[in-house]
Amino acid sequence: MNTHRRSLRYRTAGFEYSEHEDLWACPEGQHLWLHGIGHHRRIARYRAKAHVCNACPLKERCTDSDDGREIVRPMDPWPHSEAGRFHRIIALTLVALAGLIASVALTRNHELVDLATLGALVVVAAAVGRLLFRDLRRHPSSFPESMSGFS
Repeated sequence: MNTHRRSLRYRTAGFEYSEHEDLWACPEGQHLWLHGIGHHRRIARYRAKAHVCNACPLKERCTDSDDGREIVRPMDPWPHSEAGRFHRIIALTLVALAGLIASVALTRNHELVDLATLGALVVVAAAVGRLLFRDLRRHPSSFPESMSGFS
């Protein structure tokens, strides 16, 4: 969770967020207003007015965009961020691997107790894998398609 906050601070260094007004203020005191919400990716985009950024003496250190500085803020807390998605993928991979190992063991063991135990393990792995996969699809990546939000 600290890594996620640190990453967000890096992308917004020098900028202050006002939760009350739902805007960002740059080091020069200009505002970045809510420009749009990406509901599918669960991100909010804030943008400054282009003519203000283009006339700013700090523009070269702030952004290379002629459309104004943009800040992308995730709408979800850490568990639904990229790190949370990465951990869900690891969990799904481990459950799939456990199911595969149990399936291979099923073909090699022919005693009734072994078959029952391994069969139950395969069923549990399939059920848990299905839940993890559904959860992974329900929380899509929130990384912006263009890197312009991090300029």
